[in-house]
Amino acid sequence: MSNIKLFEQKQVRSHWDEENEKWYLSVIDIIEILTGSTIPKRYRSDLKKKLTNEGSQLYEKIVQLKFEAADGKKYATDCLETQDVFRLIQSIPSPKAEPFKLWLSKVAAERLDEMQDPELTIDRAVEEYLQLGYSENWINQRLER
Repeated sequence: MSNIKLFEQKQVRSHWDEENEKWYLSVIDIIEILTGSTIPKRYRSDLKKKLTNEGSQLYEKIVQLKFEAADGKKYATDCLETQDVFRLIQSIPSPKAEPFKLWLSKVAAERLDEMQDPELTIDRAVEEYLQLGYSENWINQRLER
């Protein structure tokens, strides 16, 4: 188990599933961060009802993992994999969620553009490698493969 820093405020309890190569994140932690609710479990319950009434199947994708709580004991906690976490965040009306929602729409638009022009994918990869400090020679060697 580990923690992922989300929104620069708080750690979200998380688990990397090596077998399926997926991250699972705590639903309650995300709701608490985005809503500031003092009772995030109640908010989760209300949101579940709302989404179920709208026909969403998001809550059917929840898995329970044991995470350590503030009291040091481990408790079963509702978790979602990354893709479903994005959907959860989209459903929470909160000013704290807006920057994340804007980022999600930007990334989605970029990927749609890349589907039409795959060269954009290469350009983005080169730019990201340069930002990470890789040399142009290193990047060119990878592109030649």
